[in-house]
Amino acid sequence: MFPWQEGVWQQLQQMRARLPHAILFHGAEGIGKTVFAEQFAQSLLCEQPQADGHACGTCGSCGWFVQYNHPDYRRVRPEILDGDEAGEGDDGEAGDGKKSAKATKAPSKEIKIDQVRALSGFMNISTHRQGQRVVLLYPAEALNTASANALLKTLEEPPPNTVFLLCSNSLDRLLPTILSRCRKFAMPLPSPAEALSWLRQQGLKEADANALLAEQGGAPLTAYAQSQSDGRELIDEFLEHLTRPGIDGALKCAEHLQKTPVVELVAWQQRWLYDLFSFKMSGTIRYYPRYEKALAALAAKVETGALLRALKATGERRAIAEHPLSARLFIEEMLLDYAAMFA
Repeated sequence: MFPWQEGVWQQLQQMRARLPHAILFHGAEGIGKTVFAEQFAQSLLCEQPQADGHACGTCGSCGWFVQYNHPDYRRVRPEILDGDEAGEGDDGEAGDGKKSAKATKAPSKEIKIDQVRALSGFMNISTHRQGQRVVLLYPAEALNTASANALLKTLEEPPPNTVFLLCSNSLDRLLPTILSRCRKFAMPLPSPAEALSWLRQQGLKEADANALLAEQGGAPLTAYAQSQSDGRELIDEFLEHLTRPGIDGALKCAEHLQKTPVVELVAWQQRWLYDLFSFKMSGTIRYYPRYEKALAALAAKVETGALLRALKATGERRAIAEHPLSARLFIEEMLLDYAAMFA
């Protein structure tokens, strides 16, 4: 686990005496919820758990678990997350060297109904050594309508000795009926000191760690992932354009960044608009402190009402950004609307 999770681990142990059939770990993206949930799953299946509740790491059950071969453990997640572990077909090829059927189409970003239905066979057989069975599902907001309803039926009548562990970055994207059948367990952000200390241990310079952590809202794992990404220049280019809004710049920026994931661009602009609004209202900046001068100049030019409308529009864009009909036109419209605030 990560250093900032020890306190919440101790809180979780207090639930073990009367363990609910479904626990929903929720919090900001990039704070290690899935790692935490996997550690808890391993501890539930461990044959000789330690006094603090952690798995022993040496028993046969732990050996199966770390190889993802435990007979009483299942992970349910979108296809796009498959292939993380060695031997899961990272190259998308079948054993005969030909492309598999799965590789011929883009992996799904949703948890499909067939994945949830497949759990019925798993839950209808007896558990290994009469122990518990554990299902880890993440991210829960990746459930589509059909798969969410299928899961709901299982949560309404849970099989004996079965624990569901769900992870979510956004509770408001889950069905209220699913929320009502889970014990919610909040996972807080680490303190800035804890996050910065961990980032420095990963080899980041303090100035870079501070800037990245601010951009990612205090989430150390997404900050670290961003530091390892090849797209840093694209982010800087996009933010530089936001400092100088205009029609010509919007069209050129959209053309250059049309192959960048639209969801990421919308998220970057959403944080920028939040900083603009925050600076205009209170003189504070959360995400982009290194652009304080530019944000201050822009905040003096824009009307509060226009900012509120832009924030609302950006939230609506984020809801459809996964499947834009034309990435370039989507980005152009987004940047032209932004420029219009300062015309």
